[in-house]
Amino acid sequence: MKKSKVVAALLCFFLGMFGGHRFYLGYTTIGIVQLALTIVGFITLILGVGLLMLIGVSIWVFIEFILILTGNIKDVKGNKLS
Repeated sequence: MKKSKVVAALLCFFLGMFGGHRFYLGYTTIGIVQLALTIVGFITLILGVGLLMLIGVSIWVFIEFILILTGNIKDVKGNKLS
């Protein structure tokens, strides 16, 4: 089944910090990493370290959002998004 570029972009925009777009595209491991970094970032936010993690994940997700919009990310099977 072909994955939608619009759905992937919306998931990235709204749930990107939690890896929503990566789970949708089939990249479960990367989705779990993004989710874990976000959770740990929020937990350690009061220590200051969490802020750096959240900024890092935000930049990572922003770049992926641009890559989705430009058609440079494929699903786990190598299919272009429709």
